[in-house]
This record gives sequence, structure tokens and C-alpha cells, in this order.
Amino acid sequence: MTAPVIAAHGLTKRFGDFTAVDGIDFEVPPGESFGLLGPNGAGKSTTMRMIGAVSQRTAGDLTVLGLDPDSHGPEIRSLLGVVPQEDNLDTELRVRDNLIVYGRYFGIPRSVCATRADELLGFAQLEEKRNAKVDDLSGGMKRRLTIARALINEPRILMLDEPTTGLDPQARHVLWDRLFRLKERGTTLVLTTHYMDEAEQLCDRLVVVDKGRIMAEGSPSALIRQYSTREVVELRFGSERNAEAATRMAGLVERIEVLPDRVLLYAEDGEAVLERVTDLGLHPTTSLVRRSSLEDVFLRLTGRSLIE
Repeated sequence: MTAPVIAAHGLTKRFGDFTAVDGIDFEVPPGESFGLLGPNGAGKSTTMRMIGAVSQRTAGDLTVLGLDPDSHGPEIRSLLGVVPQEDNLDTELRVRDNLIVYGRYFGIPRSVCATRADELLGFAQLEEKRNAKVDDLSGGMKRRLTIARALINEPRILMLDEPTTGLDPQARHVLWDRLFRLKERGTTLVLTTHYMDEAEQLCDRLVVVDKGRIMAEGSPSALIRQYSTREVVELRFGSERNAEAATRMAGLVERIEVLPDRVLLYAEDGEAVLERVTDLGLHPTTSLVRRSSLEDVFLRLTGRSLIE
């Protein structure tokens, strides 16, 4: 079997008395799109920093491309492409020059950097902005440029920390398309996100992380099948009436979740359940039948919403 490009066993990171990453185990084979899904503060970014050889682990074992990040940091960093949570583009340089100068940090000849920069601007759909100032780009364009820059050294692994945070829906979908193209090329992707739709779109496999621990692992579809039903009925009765309505609906389905703003009923046939709710004489102000998502998986595993 092909050796994993990342292997973590008992990986732990403490900051004083606080444990940010609590003995997690996972492996990433080459060419996989692997995700760390969890809320802010779950330990995702801390794990990424240890993989990226910029933060030493407290305990456990970790290898990246067969090397120990604590002792082979420069070697590992030369083989990674990193897209940080916040864009850190050089605003004093124009778009194309951001790529060329960054490539020179890796010792890549300028002529090679120039050729790769033109190719990556095409990939990122930024050809027309090649001579523009960074500050003149939209948020989505800046994000695509940051990804293009991370690819200038032809990395073995592309790491993306919350790649679409702050982007509008259209920009998110354009970025997803670029990342999906990288998946098709066989690039190994490792990403963190707290957007369940993003994880479902991009990840072949993921771990659900909360409070530094792995709660579940598998493909998005497998996790949904294991921890949720096919459909979910969302009902809103008003914040003062949701709990009372949930009590009256007890027995309609095996699982009910009462959130501050709505009640969730988990069922295989949402429309049938909605009819039974009406038969009870209950009339929600709004109702929605939808398919289960990773948000429901997280709620089942932790008892709280993914985005709070």
C-alpha cells in the first residue's frame, strides 16, 4: 500500500494547562482531499500548524512526507503549499509579482517563476488582473491569488485553513471549482472548515473535531448515514413555544433537537412527519423539509450547533 503523506498518532498540543489538541490519530494518503471539520477553537488550526512545521507538538508522533516536522521543518515547508486563514499578500507588489517573488523564496529561478506565474494566473482566472494592485482585487480574487501563490513551488501537499471564510456565495463556488480541479489533478488537499457544505463538496474524507478531540471519521456521506436520518424537518414556533411544541411532538420521530430558534425532527420521510405534526393541531410559523447534513452529524455528536 502507498505510504500516507501525513500520519498522526496520539498527536497532542498543550499551551500551559490548556490542551488544544488532545491525542488525535489520523492518516492522509496521497491524492486525498482530507478535512478537519469543527467550530472555531476546536484545534483545527493548531493541528495545521504542527503539520506545517511551524509549531512543535507536545506529545505523540507526527510524520509529514515521511519526515518529523520537529526536526525537518525546512525540508517539509519546502514541499508544502500553505493558504493561511487570513490573506497575507504583499500589497506593495502587483498581482503577477506576488507569485514571482514568492517563488524566489524557494530558490526557483526567476524564468521558471515567471512561466509558472502565468500558468497559475490562468488557473486562478486572474489573467486580466496580472498587473493590478492587490488592494484593487475583490475578496474572492485575493483568495484565488493566495492559492495560486501557494502552488508556485509545485507542492506535494496543499494546506488550506478556512479557505472561504468571509467570501460571498458566488466567490465561494468559484473557489470550490478551482480546488476541485486540483483534486482532479491528484493534488493532496488538507483543509480546515466550519462550513458543512464546503466539507461535503471538497472532502473525500474528514474528521469531526471538537475541543481538541476527534469525534468521528469517514466520508461525508458515510458520516451522515451513520449519525443522522435521510431527512430533517425544521419547524419554528417562536422562541417561547419551541420547547412546548417539541414535548407535544415526542414520539413522532426517534430524535428531536430543540435549538434556540427552531425544532429539528429527524426522519426518513420528512413530508410524512410534517403531516403528522399538522394532525396534532400544531401550526409552525415556518416549516422546511431538507436532507441531513454534516451540521446534523455534529449536533448529534456534541449536542450543540457547529456554528454558534
